[in-house]
Amino acid sequence: MRLLVTGAAGFIGSAYVRMLLADGVARAAGVSRITVLDKLTYAGSLDNLDLGDPRLTFVRGDICDAPLVDRLVGEAGQVVHFAAESHVDRSIASADAFVRTNVTGTQILLDAALRHGVERFVHVSTDEVYGSVESGSSTERDPLDPNSPYAASKAASDLLALSYHRTHGLDVRVTRCCNNYGPRQFPEKIVPLFLTSLLDGGDVPLYGDGLNRRDWLYVEDHCRTVESVRTAGSPGRVYNIGGSIELSNRELTERLLAVCGANWSRVRHVPDRKGHDRRYSLDDTRARTELGHHPRYDFTSGLAATFAWYRDNRSWWEPLKRRLTA
Repeated sequence: MRLLVTGAAGFIGSAYVRMLLADGVARAAGVSRITVLDKLTYAGSLDNLDLGDPRLTFVRGDICDAPLVDRLVGEAGQVVHFAAESHVDRSIASADAFVRTNVTGTQILLDAALRHGVERFVHVSTDEVYGSVESGSSTERDPLDPNSPYAASKAASDLLALSYHRTHGLDVRVTRCCNNYGPRQFPEKIVPLFLTSLLDGGDVPLYGDGLNRRDWLYVEDHCRTVESVRTAGSPGRVYNIGGSIELSNRELTERLLAVCGANWSRVRHVPDRKGHDRRYSLDDTRARTELGHHPRYDFTSGLAATFAWYRDNRSWWEPLKRRLTA
């Protein structure tokens, strides 16, 4: 079976593809070929993929290119859809690209999947669609209450995807994950931004009072559960994917300083951003009971592996940081 994976030159999608192409994984999962469709925006890199693997085909293109999407979906048995604009600060500055990619692009993929009768469509989303949670944890039955343009565009794409299951019977499965971290994450996100800045001897910015809270999951643990949703999930079902590692941004900063051997003098306090959700928290009981979602990495081991990768791979991230500051 040929699998189409969108957005897989980026952080999470490429980790998913590398996992599938590891020894025996794709074969055991019934995947003989993988096609990656990626626009190669600023956050995507071909260095994230092994283009020499004969099982992998890379196509540079936009999910909003309907003829291209139609051709690639027509060649695939199943689709895993990671492609998205995902940086909250950029969505606050300009929402256009987020609506176009996350909503219109998803609709174009869904239409092609319906037209060609694909067996399965996994739509990868985020915990941010639930909005800020003062206490407790969001379940899959809770209403969506997004606050940023990014989160609103992802909530719209979630509902659109689920509507194709309810209206047309398309086998759609939706995942909503907490914050990811790990190797090869673009250095505008907090963990790689802080690690690379500290490795360069610079300081790091902390929004507001630093008490906004997030749950964290190592990227490989996320990818394993996305694959479980694809192979063992139920049509029309939403699966929360949590990490059970809830930290305030201040606590996270302390952990990042410690792993880099730095102290609090390297922290620069900056004004809070607009619409900054105070806390996200997922109830992932469904994924744990139905799919066996149990993260293999605790935060200490995951952060150590992440730090070591950025320390040893300056040639990957230094050009990206130069582009961010150009």
